[in-house]
Amino acid sequence: MSELVAAGMRDRPLLTGRRVLIVEDEYFLADDMGCALRALGADIAGPAGDLDDALRILHDGGTIDGAVLDVNIRKQMIYPVARELQMRGVPIVFTSGYDKIVISNEFADVPLWEKPLDHRAMAQSLAGLILRA
Repeated sequence: MSELVAAGMRDRPLLTGRRVLIVEDEYFLADDMGCALRALGADIAGPAGDLDDALRILHDGGTIDGAVLDVNIRKQMIYPVARELQMRGVPIVFTSGYDKIVISNEFADVPLWEKPLDHRAMAQSLAGLILRA
């Protein structure tokens, strides 16, 4: 591989060619998350503002490489979406205004980013999970 090609690959954003699902019912938070992930090169699926939209995106035939999921979306827990993504082997992170105690033990290994959150740090964390997957 030439040095020029190798240098170009190093300079590519971490998530170029990766599609990340955002499920968040607060528009401005979803927008900030999307901006942070797009800065890393990700394509954004959504954002979905409710469970039905999130499930529709999951079943649209497109690949999902990672996901940011608000734990409580319009007074419903995000667990059906999280379960399906985990069955597919897709890395996920949760966001929440609540303490980790509200998270089901089933998802104890899923990173939780408490709101207000550092969008760039969350995006970098998810990028690391995606790249390791």
